[in-house]
Amino acid sequence: MNKPLRRIAIFCGLLVLALLIRDNWLQYVKADGLRADPHNRRVTIERYANPRGDIIVDGDPITGSAKTKHGDFRYKRTYKNGPMWAPVTGYSSQAFDGSFLEKVEDGILTGNDDRLFFRKTLDMITGKEQQGGNVVTTLNASAQKAAWDGLTSRGGKGAVVALEPSTGKILALASYPSYDPSSFAGNTDADGKAWNKLQKKNNPADPMLNRALRETYPPGSTFKVVTAAAALENGLYTSADAKTKSPLPWIMPGTTTQLKNEGDIPCENATMREALRVSCNTVFGKIGADLGNDKMLAEAKKFGFDSEQFTPVRSNASVFSDNMNPSQTALSSIGQFNTAATPLQMAMVASAVANDGKLMKPYMVDELQSSNVDPVAKTQPEELSRPLSPENAQILQSMMETVVKDGTGKKALIGGGVTVGGKTGTAQHGVANSANPYAWFISYAKLSDNSSPVAVAVVVEDENANRDDISGGGLAAPIAKSVMEAVINSKK
Repeated sequence: MNKPLRRIAIFCGLLVLALLIRDNWLQYVKADGLRADPHNRRVTIERYANPRGDIIVDGDPITGSAKTKHGDFRYKRTYKNGPMWAPVTGYSSQAFDGSFLEKVEDGILTGNDDRLFFRKTLDMITGKEQQGGNVVTTLNASAQKAAWDGLTSRGGKGAVVALEPSTGKILALASYPSYDPSSFAGNTDADGKAWNKLQKKNNPADPMLNRALRETYPPGSTFKVVTAAAALENGLYTSADAKTKSPLPWIMPGTTTQLKNEGDIPCENATMREALRVSCNTVFGKIGADLGNDKMLAEAKKFGFDSEQFTPVRSNASVFSDNMNPSQTALSSIGQFNTAATPLQMAMVASAVANDGKLMKPYMVDELQSSNVDPVAKTQPEELSRPLSPENAQILQSMMETVVKDGTGKKALIGGGVTVGGKTGTAQHGVANSANPYAWFISYAKLSDNSSPVAVAVVVEDENANRDDISGGGLAAPIAKSVMEAVINSKK
């Protein structure tokens, strides 16, 4: 070979080598980044080229797919009872991506998850159109409807979370006001207008906010359950019925300010049972101050405070602050000052008490399936922590059951041999507490065999209600009762 030809051959070889390096760089190094690039339209076209798998509740799909008439996206998402289920499903939109289960489990629902490789390969060989897998949830349709009906009947805002204490399964996850994900599932001008109407800047009610997972509220007196647990676990008091050292009036440490109770209630040296029954701020504020910030914070963290939860949808971290002085700790120990909690968090508190002190990790996906319903992954219940010993949990159960039987939570009573424990809360908010308070209720139900099928947290924001008519026992407890009854009846 002469010299010029040799040079040309070497040059061509280098070009081929460069092409191979570039090709491998794109396929193996940059592939994930290109696949996830929002400007890569082919990714979105592929996502909507086939029907998505379904999100399943009680064996029935609450989602679907419909063929589109125009454009290069062949299918768009549809939803059954969209507003009721939106806090669970989230949305899948050709124009606005996705959220919640639709986003977290997108790989399964589109059929592109690596765990579906053999299914995809088989479909390619047989020429079958690719279809997504299914996401089977832990949700209970009856409980969700009871929660939704309870919230919508109020006409304000609020959220409900129900858990199965023994496993951590999420049975209900409702938020109101809500939205219909079908209204912007496509990629048309109408979809864009529907989306814009739902944004907070255009809609102060903020219907796309998942209040069950993404809103933190002052929990008010429902947090006294955590404070009671801290008192028992740290040996400050060892009985529900022993007198506490709680003077009336009680001046918060380092101040000249009295911590007030709501009305003329029997709080002086009251037992913890009586203090929880009538909701004494002085008793539980003093318990928090006596234990101190470190011990209160440690107990709150055992219940899940200060940590995000992944269900697998992310839930905001609830807050109990560090580095507080004794008076700030006292206020935080009655669910005010900086203390803030999601409804999921307060359902976890009730669940741990009901489950004899064992807190299970909350989750809403029971199983992932391929398109032919073969199991791909199964969620196993997982213990998260032990906020209480079994003995102390049973003491606290007896206190919460007194609240429902003889105290502020009577509207949650259920007959037929069902025992209900609960705690009401009316949480102040707004500048100088000027806004209407939030009405809270947390509870659990126990059957005659001592099993606990459900624990619930309800929060109601009613800006239009008469301030004097707002109470956890009046607004939130009836909703919790209906959700608990729905779960119990569905198991018969």
